[in-house]
Amino acid sequence: MSGFVVKGWCPDAWRPMMAGDGLLVRVRPPLGRLTAPQVEGLGRAAIRHGNGQIDLTSRANLQIRGVSEEGWPALLTELQALGLVDPDPMREGRGVILINPDWREGDDTHAIATELRARLSELPDLPGKVGFVVDAGQAPMLFDAPGDFRIERAATGTLLVRADGRSAGVAVSRATAVDALIRLAQWFVDSDGRDARRMARHKADLPDWASGDAMPAMPAPPMRPGAHPMGAVYGLPFGRLDAQALVDRRAPIRLTPWRMLLAEGVAPIPAAGMVLEDTPILHVDACVGAPACPQASVETRELAARLAPLIDGQLHISGCAKGCARARAADWVLTGREGAFDLARHARAGAAPLHTGLTPERAVALLGAC
Repeated sequence: MSGFVVKGWCPDAWRPMMAGDGLLVRVRPPLGRLTAPQVEGLGRAAIRHGNGQIDLTSRANLQIRGVSEEGWPALLTELQALGLVDPDPMREGRGVILINPDWREGDDTHAIATELRARLSELPDLPGKVGFVVDAGQAPMLFDAPGDFRIERAATGTLLVRADGRSAGVAVSRATAVDALIRLAQWFVDSDGRDARRMARHKADLPDWASGDAMPAMPAPPMRPGAHPMGAVYGLPFGRLDAQALVDRRAPIRLTPWRMLLAEGVAPIPAAGMVLEDTPILHVDACVGAPACPQASVETRELAARLAPLIDGQLHISGCAKGCARARAADWVLTGREGAFDLARHARAGAAPLHTGLTPERAVALLGAC
C-alpha cells in the first residue's frame, strides 16, 4: 500500500503529498533565493524525478509536481546536496519564513532572517501552516502576504514585532527582534493557540510585553513584472513554471508570494512561460483543478484564462471548497462542486452562492456581462 495519501497539510520535501499527477514536493529555499547552480540543479531534478512542472506558491516556495513514489528518495537526496532542503526534517518543517525579496546582504531583513533560520530549533512545535514574515525594508512589501508572526518596519523607522490580526506591534531592535519573535511563538503555544491553528484566529489577549502601539510603515508599491534594479521580474501565470525554463535561465533567482520571480543580473528579455508585463492573467487566482487535484471536480485554469480579461476586480476559481489558491475573499469566486460551478460575490471559495450549477460557458456569459 502507498505510504502517501491525500491530506490537508502543507507538504514539504520530507512530507510530500499525493495529488492527481503524483507527489507534491515543496522546497523552501533559504532566504527565498536560489543561486545559479541551485536553479539549474532543481530544474534538472524536477525533470528527472517529476513531470517537469513547478508551482510558485503564495509563500514563495517551489512545489515540484508529478514525483513518483520510487523517485522521491533520489529527489530528496539531490535537493539536500543542492542545499535546498535541511537534512533535519524537524528544522525543515519549521522553516516557513517569508522574506522581503528586495533584501540586500547585511541589511536588517537579511540579518534577521539569517538569525531566525539559525535558531529554528528554539521554536516550539507549531501547527503546520503557521509561518513567519521578515519584512524589514524601508517600507513593508509583504503587508497582505500570509504570516502569523511578523517583523516589520515601523512608521517611526524602527522595527516592530507584530502578531498577525493585530494592527500594531511592539518596538524591537535588530538585536532583539528574533528573541521577541521566538518568545511570541512560545506564548502562542502556551496560550492554546494550537487550537485556533493560526495567529489571526487566536483570540487570547497578548501579554503586556507583546502589546504595543508601534504601527507598520506605509506599504511599498507592489512589485511589477519588467526591469528591476537587481535584474528582471517575471510574472508566472497561476504560479506555474516549466522546469526547463529554470535550466535555461541559469541565473540566481529570488522568489516572491505574488506569482513573480526576480532573476538577478539579467536584462528583461522574453522567456518561455513567463511574462514581462502586468497582464490580467496575473491577477486571477486559480488552483490546479481537475484532473491534477483529486479533490477538484472541475477544470480551472482554462476558464481562468478566458475570464481574466473580462473581469473588473479580483477573480478566484477554485476546484473545490478548500480554496487552496486564495485564502482571502475575492470580488468574484467560482467554486467547483459536482462538476459545475457555484458563483459568489465578495467571498471565499465555498461561500453561499448567488448562482449554482454553472457550466464554464454560462460562467463566462454571466461574468463577462458584469
